Amino acid sequence: MPDGLPSRTLRTLRDADALLAAGLIAPADLPGLRAVETRYAVALTPTVAALITTPDDPIGRQFIPHADELLTAADELDDPTADAPFTPVKGVVHRYPDRALLKPLLACPVYCRFCFRREVVGPDGGLLSEAELDAAVAWFARTPAVREVILTGGDPLMLSPRRLAGLLGRLAAIPHIDTLRIHSRVPVADPERITAALADALTLDKPLYLCVHANHAREFTDAARRGLRRLHGAGIVLLGQSVLLAGVNDDETALEGLFRAMLAARVKPYYLHQLDLAPGTARFRVPAERGRALLHALRGRVTGLAWPTYVEETPGGGGKVPIGPGIPVA
Repeated sequence: MPDGLPSRTLRTLRDADALLAAGLIAPADLPGLRAVETRYAVALTPTVAALITTPDDPIGRQFIPHADELLTAADELDDPTADAPFTPVKGVVHRYPDRALLKPLLACPVYCRFCFRREVVGPDGGLLSEAELDAAVAWFARTPAVREVILTGGDPLMLSPRRLAGLLGRLAAIPHIDTLRIHSRVPVADPERITAALADALTLDKPLYLCVHANHAREFTDAARRGLRRLHGAGIVLLGQSVLLAGVNDDETALEGLFRAMLAARVKPYYLHQLDLAPGTARFRVPAERGRALLHALRGRVTGLAWPTYVEETPGGGGKVPIGPGIPVA
């Protein structure tokens, strides 16, 4: 089939029965996955579903639920990045002196099985009310130490272009805000959302950076590349963030392919994350020593443009710290 065209389904798959009907799981898996979906949200867009050949391939493993998600290891945490203690008003997380997160909603086009916010994201949306959003924007306006707003969630690109443009415009109008950043799965998971209206909504007088979450080269379908080219053409700086995941990208070939696919799509690899210790995610863990070895093996094989910073979250909300080798010279 043409790359990235959703042939199995024309709608988002949201439960185990839909996955079975689409031929993505076996009947024997149904009881266990029904149990998982009562706790954690499930969603696979047509674009994502069309890329999956087996539940355990590099795409299926990221999005198809697994019975092991109900097994919580002793070191796993409901809030592994410690958002709650750093929340001055609803929807805002202020962990670093000069920047803060804004979570306008908690809905996503797809739900990653390793998500560090998996206890709170879901189709109900967690959309901030107008009063809550006003309070969040007012907090940014009265906090001059914050120079950067990072919109995350959930996925901010799930907002309508009109609503997103209004929010970005309000934030950009705050004099001490220098830059805005959005973290999103939409460009690879639901590229049909990358319309001219959305690109217009992201076009501001102040710099805006879009950080695209992708973990495998196959996620950069023809449709994804078209959408990213549209965003790039609108003057939006594209960065890439990935999570090191067992069975997805924890070998030299997969990582090299991912970084090269990003560059080919005009996306600069920015972060490679060590997996956060969210509940039920142990099957995705890769030791940090393995991650460092993989990056070391790529030294000299890939251009420095393709080199992300390998980071992990420090306990108690201390933020990200580098744990990998430095950027190659060329």
